[in-house]
Amino acid sequence: MFRTYEKYILKSFINKFITISIIFFSLVIILSILEEISFFKNLDVNFLFPYFLTLLSAPITLFEMFPFIFLISTQFLFYDLFRKEELSLLKVNGLSNFKIIKLLFFSSLIMGLLTVFIYYNVASKLKFIYTDIKNNFSNDNKYLAVVTDSGLWLKDEIKENIYIVKATNIKNNYLVDVIIYEFDKKFNLGNTIQSKEVDISQKKWIIKNSTITKENISNNYQNLEIETNFDQKKISNLFSNISTLNILELFNLKKDYESLGYSSDEIVIHMLKLFSTPFFYGVLTIMSSIIMFNFKKDKSLFFHVILGILMSVIIYYVNFMFSSLGNNGKIPIVLSIFLPILFISIFAIIGLIRVNEK
Repeated sequence: MFRTYEKYILKSFINKFITISIIFFSLVIILSILEEISFFKNLDVNFLFPYFLTLLSAPITLFEMFPFIFLISTQFLFYDLFRKEELSLLKVNGLSNFKIIKLLFFSSLIMGLLTVFIYYNVASKLKFIYTDIKNNFSNDNKYLAVVTDSGLWLKDEIKENIYIVKATNIKNNYLVDVIIYEFDKKFNLGNTIQSKEVDISQKKWIIKNSTITKENISNNYQNLEIETNFDQKKISNLFSNISTLNILELFNLKKDYESLGYSSDEIVIHMLKLFSTPFFYGVLTIMSSIIMFNFKKDKSLFFHVILGILMSVIIYYVNFMFSSLGNNGKIPIVLSIFLPILFISIFAIIGLIRVNEK
């Protein structure tokens, strides 16, 4: 069981975390609502509709800010302890600096597990609902891309034609083993195009050695071109919004990508980030504690706010840099996730050596 002063530390830390989360959530709402109002300004929707959509998308954005919220919450906790001169009282009761940091570390670890396995799954579902609703108002709704066990499926509309495309594989700029069904606006089947390989490097596809069948009559063509809304880059972008998937769906999508021959690196990086998140929160809490112990106790609140923002920006760009290197194949995926955590951990461990002397 926790002692009274340990409960006090935990309660104060959780209160700081909730308060700062609410502040960040409010900022997300304010910044996002302007974009949603701009999107719907020429559409006939209820004036509350943009606010509703903003509330759906905001939780997943807040999740991405949690590392910095843990960092700043720790700073504000120690700021209050220093300001009220409570740290000396805690030490008299046997709670050393190291024990305080240890308590905060394990608290962050548990809170991190809850945010990943409960909060994230709820937030990703809300983000999926947001994306699904907004697609109904988007011009992009006329085409879509889906990965299933049977391969890649595309739906596209060009002028008076609707194309349903099925491919068993995708390699670089080529779709492999392709069947294209061409319909009119009333979904009457016209041509059926079959090809072993389709060049999708541009939106004007080049269909090589194709067979076109219409009303049971087949003709062969060496090179056939069709206009589409898709190229390799656009298909990749359609698959990139993995924040709308919960953990189980990420595993299933990874399996589908690999069966299709499509790179699953981005999904693997996202999953590794999720599973390392609780430890990352804990390490950031230690680092923030070490920094607070090494600054003079009389620093102003404004100083700590600026310090927290500066540290958050540095950590964000370090993570972004390593993630980009991992996505581009410059370094192994595992290193792209764990090297930033390792660097922060080394800094934290060095700071812990003499923390009780502060």
